[in-house]
Amino acid sequence: MPSQPLDGVRVIDLTRLLPGAYATLLLADLGADIVKIEDPHGGDPSRTLPPVRGGTGAYFEVLNRNKRSVTLDLRSPDTAPVLDAVLARADVVIESFRPQTARRLGVDAETLRARHARLICASVSGFGRTGPMAERAAHDINFEALAGLLADPPKVPGMLIGDIGAALHAAAGILGALFQRERTGTGAAVEVSIQDAALSWLLVPAALRLAGSNDPDAVDLPVDGGNACYNIYRTADGRFVALGALEPKFWTIFCQRIGRPDLVALQYAGGTQQASVLDAVRTLMLTRTQNEWLTSFADVDVCLTPVVGVGDVLADPQLEKRGTVVRHQGRTYVTSPIVMTSSGAARVPVRPAPALGADTETVLAEAGVGADERARLRERGII
Repeated sequence: MPSQPLDGVRVIDLTRLLPGAYATLLLADLGADIVKIEDPHGGDPSRTLPPVRGGTGAYFEVLNRNKRSVTLDLRSPDTAPVLDAVLARADVVIESFRPQTARRLGVDAETLRARHARLICASVSGFGRTGPMAERAAHDINFEALAGLLADPPKVPGMLIGDIGAALHAAAGILGALFQRERTGTGAAVEVSIQDAALSWLLVPAALRLAGSNDPDAVDLPVDGGNACYNIYRTADGRFVALGALEPKFWTIFCQRIGRPDLVALQYAGGTQQASVLDAVRTLMLTRTQNEWLTSFADVDVCLTPVVGVGDVLADPQLEKRGTVVRHQGRTYVTSPIVMTSSGAARVPVRPAPALGADTETVLAEAGVGADERARLRERGII
């Protein structure tokens, strides 16, 4: 079988909850060997975070497939030599502790790279390692609030935008560091702040301000729900359709098809004019069912799609055909959107999330930790 891009790359995952787990999931889907280090006394908190199915949190199941689990108590003074042995055979280590905690546990980049020059040490934390907020606790909603993503009007988005963004940046940083190591022979420290990652989503809505414009009448990209050409509409059957007719060619076809060619010239009108256009389209869309509207536009491109629920998404034939949605052993998995065909390799086969500590013996043996030492560590509750 053709090799995956990251075959032979071993990643030690010390993270908890979402950002680090999703970053390493992306790397796993590229073929990396992900060794998840968990506390022997309960493991990753997401193992028990609701909703729980079959005794394990669904959150943990979907984020930790295709990984191996090792239990190791990072707080024990006896852990350092064991972790060192594991890291000596690794390419990447990623942690998600606050800076002081990482230093106390001896897993910060400065400490680890002093002993492992080729190791890539990645950190994903709330506010990064510097600045007055570095040691503060926060969750995704706080990072989104601080990044300006919840304003006008404030509402809970229902998506963990900052966490996912941080995971993407961490994976990209790790891949960049691996490429750099191929040229230099030395590792690197990769640092990602979740607040910084959340801010990066603001590039489009804040484009004018970032470009230095102070014009209150300047037209920004209309993606905030205030324009008729880019909006969600209720239909006669209580369902919804999403319209993304940003380009004038799409908007023109849309207006002609709904019998309102007079609205074409008002696509980017402001103020009360835009409000009138939006009201007119809303009223029209209520005259037909979702399926009737979709059928009406089936032969043209206007960027009109149904608004579907999670169940329908997971049964989408487009996603199944691409292998993005996979069913395995009675469960449904969403695989990485990254598809690399130049190597001839298929997507990495799905393996369910590991039981807590399922791979401890194997991984420690691979690291050269002898059977007697493993027995001693297990007896003391360190593994």
